[in-house]
Amino acid sequence: MTVASRHPPWLKVRAPGGPAFSETRAAVKELGLHTVCEEARCPNIGECWGHKTATFMLLGDTCTRNCGFCAVAHGRPLALDPEEPNRVSLAVARLGLRHVVVTSVDRDDLPDGGAAHFAATARAVKARLPECRVEVLVPDFKGRLEAVATVAAAPIDVFNHNIETVPRLYKRVRPGAHYEWSLAVLYTARSAREDVVTKAGLMLGLGEREDELLSVFRDLRRVGCEVLTLGQYLRPSPENLPVERYVPPEEFAGLAECARALGFHHVEAGPLVRSSYHAWSHVPEKNL
Repeated sequence: MTVASRHPPWLKVRAPGGPAFSETRAAVKELGLHTVCEEARCPNIGECWGHKTATFMLLGDTCTRNCGFCAVAHGRPLALDPEEPNRVSLAVARLGLRHVVVTSVDRDDLPDGGAAHFAATARAVKARLPECRVEVLVPDFKGRLEAVATVAAAPIDVFNHNIETVPRLYKRVRPGAHYEWSLAVLYTARSAREDVVTKAGLMLGLGEREDELLSVFRDLRRVGCEVLTLGQYLRPSPENLPVERYVPPEEFAGLAECARALGFHHVEAGPLVRSSYHAWSHVPEKNL
């Protein structure tokens, strides 16, 4: 395994700041919410919060898994907060969002993996701000498809689940997860709600090959996935997996073209892309 050297110039980002950034941060802090923007140390936090967009993280800030790529704390999580869905809806209304993304840590300790909490949050947001589109970025629920059905039945507009990497690397990158579970999650959501956009994302730079990526693209299309995001894996701390390769922007562009040729409705690809980056633009015109 090789390890990449220092960050290339195309990964430079501006320091966060500005009035809109401050307003978003204040709303998140005042309402006692967690965001993946902060917990996962997303490089786009300045841009997204500057546009008053954020990805809210449900079910606490402690994950029951310990994936090698992730900066979120792991261990024994606290009990569910039944008021969290309402507080998320308050933040959405305060910020005047038209598209909100809600995700979560993995909660393998819960019988439904937190599916009912996702559904309650979607209902709370729609009740307070009906015109706001709700995107859920869900875990794999350990392959429990009844949990997927619970989320799909909620008033959501986009069902997102990240594949993260190619099957060969799952044991190292996503211990506790299975590639087949993830495909089944997306297929079940697509089958349950044809009116909901299905979406998935992958990180590059962990040692995957192009032929493996194209195989995953084909698998995603076979299960009806419509939107694909591709971004560069960035090591959040020395305890996480090292970056094996920094993928140049032109290579991301080439992979995006390959994905579009396979029939994806929208592809967001680039070194700084994350699954909720520009999420409002990922929804096809027919769903606006």
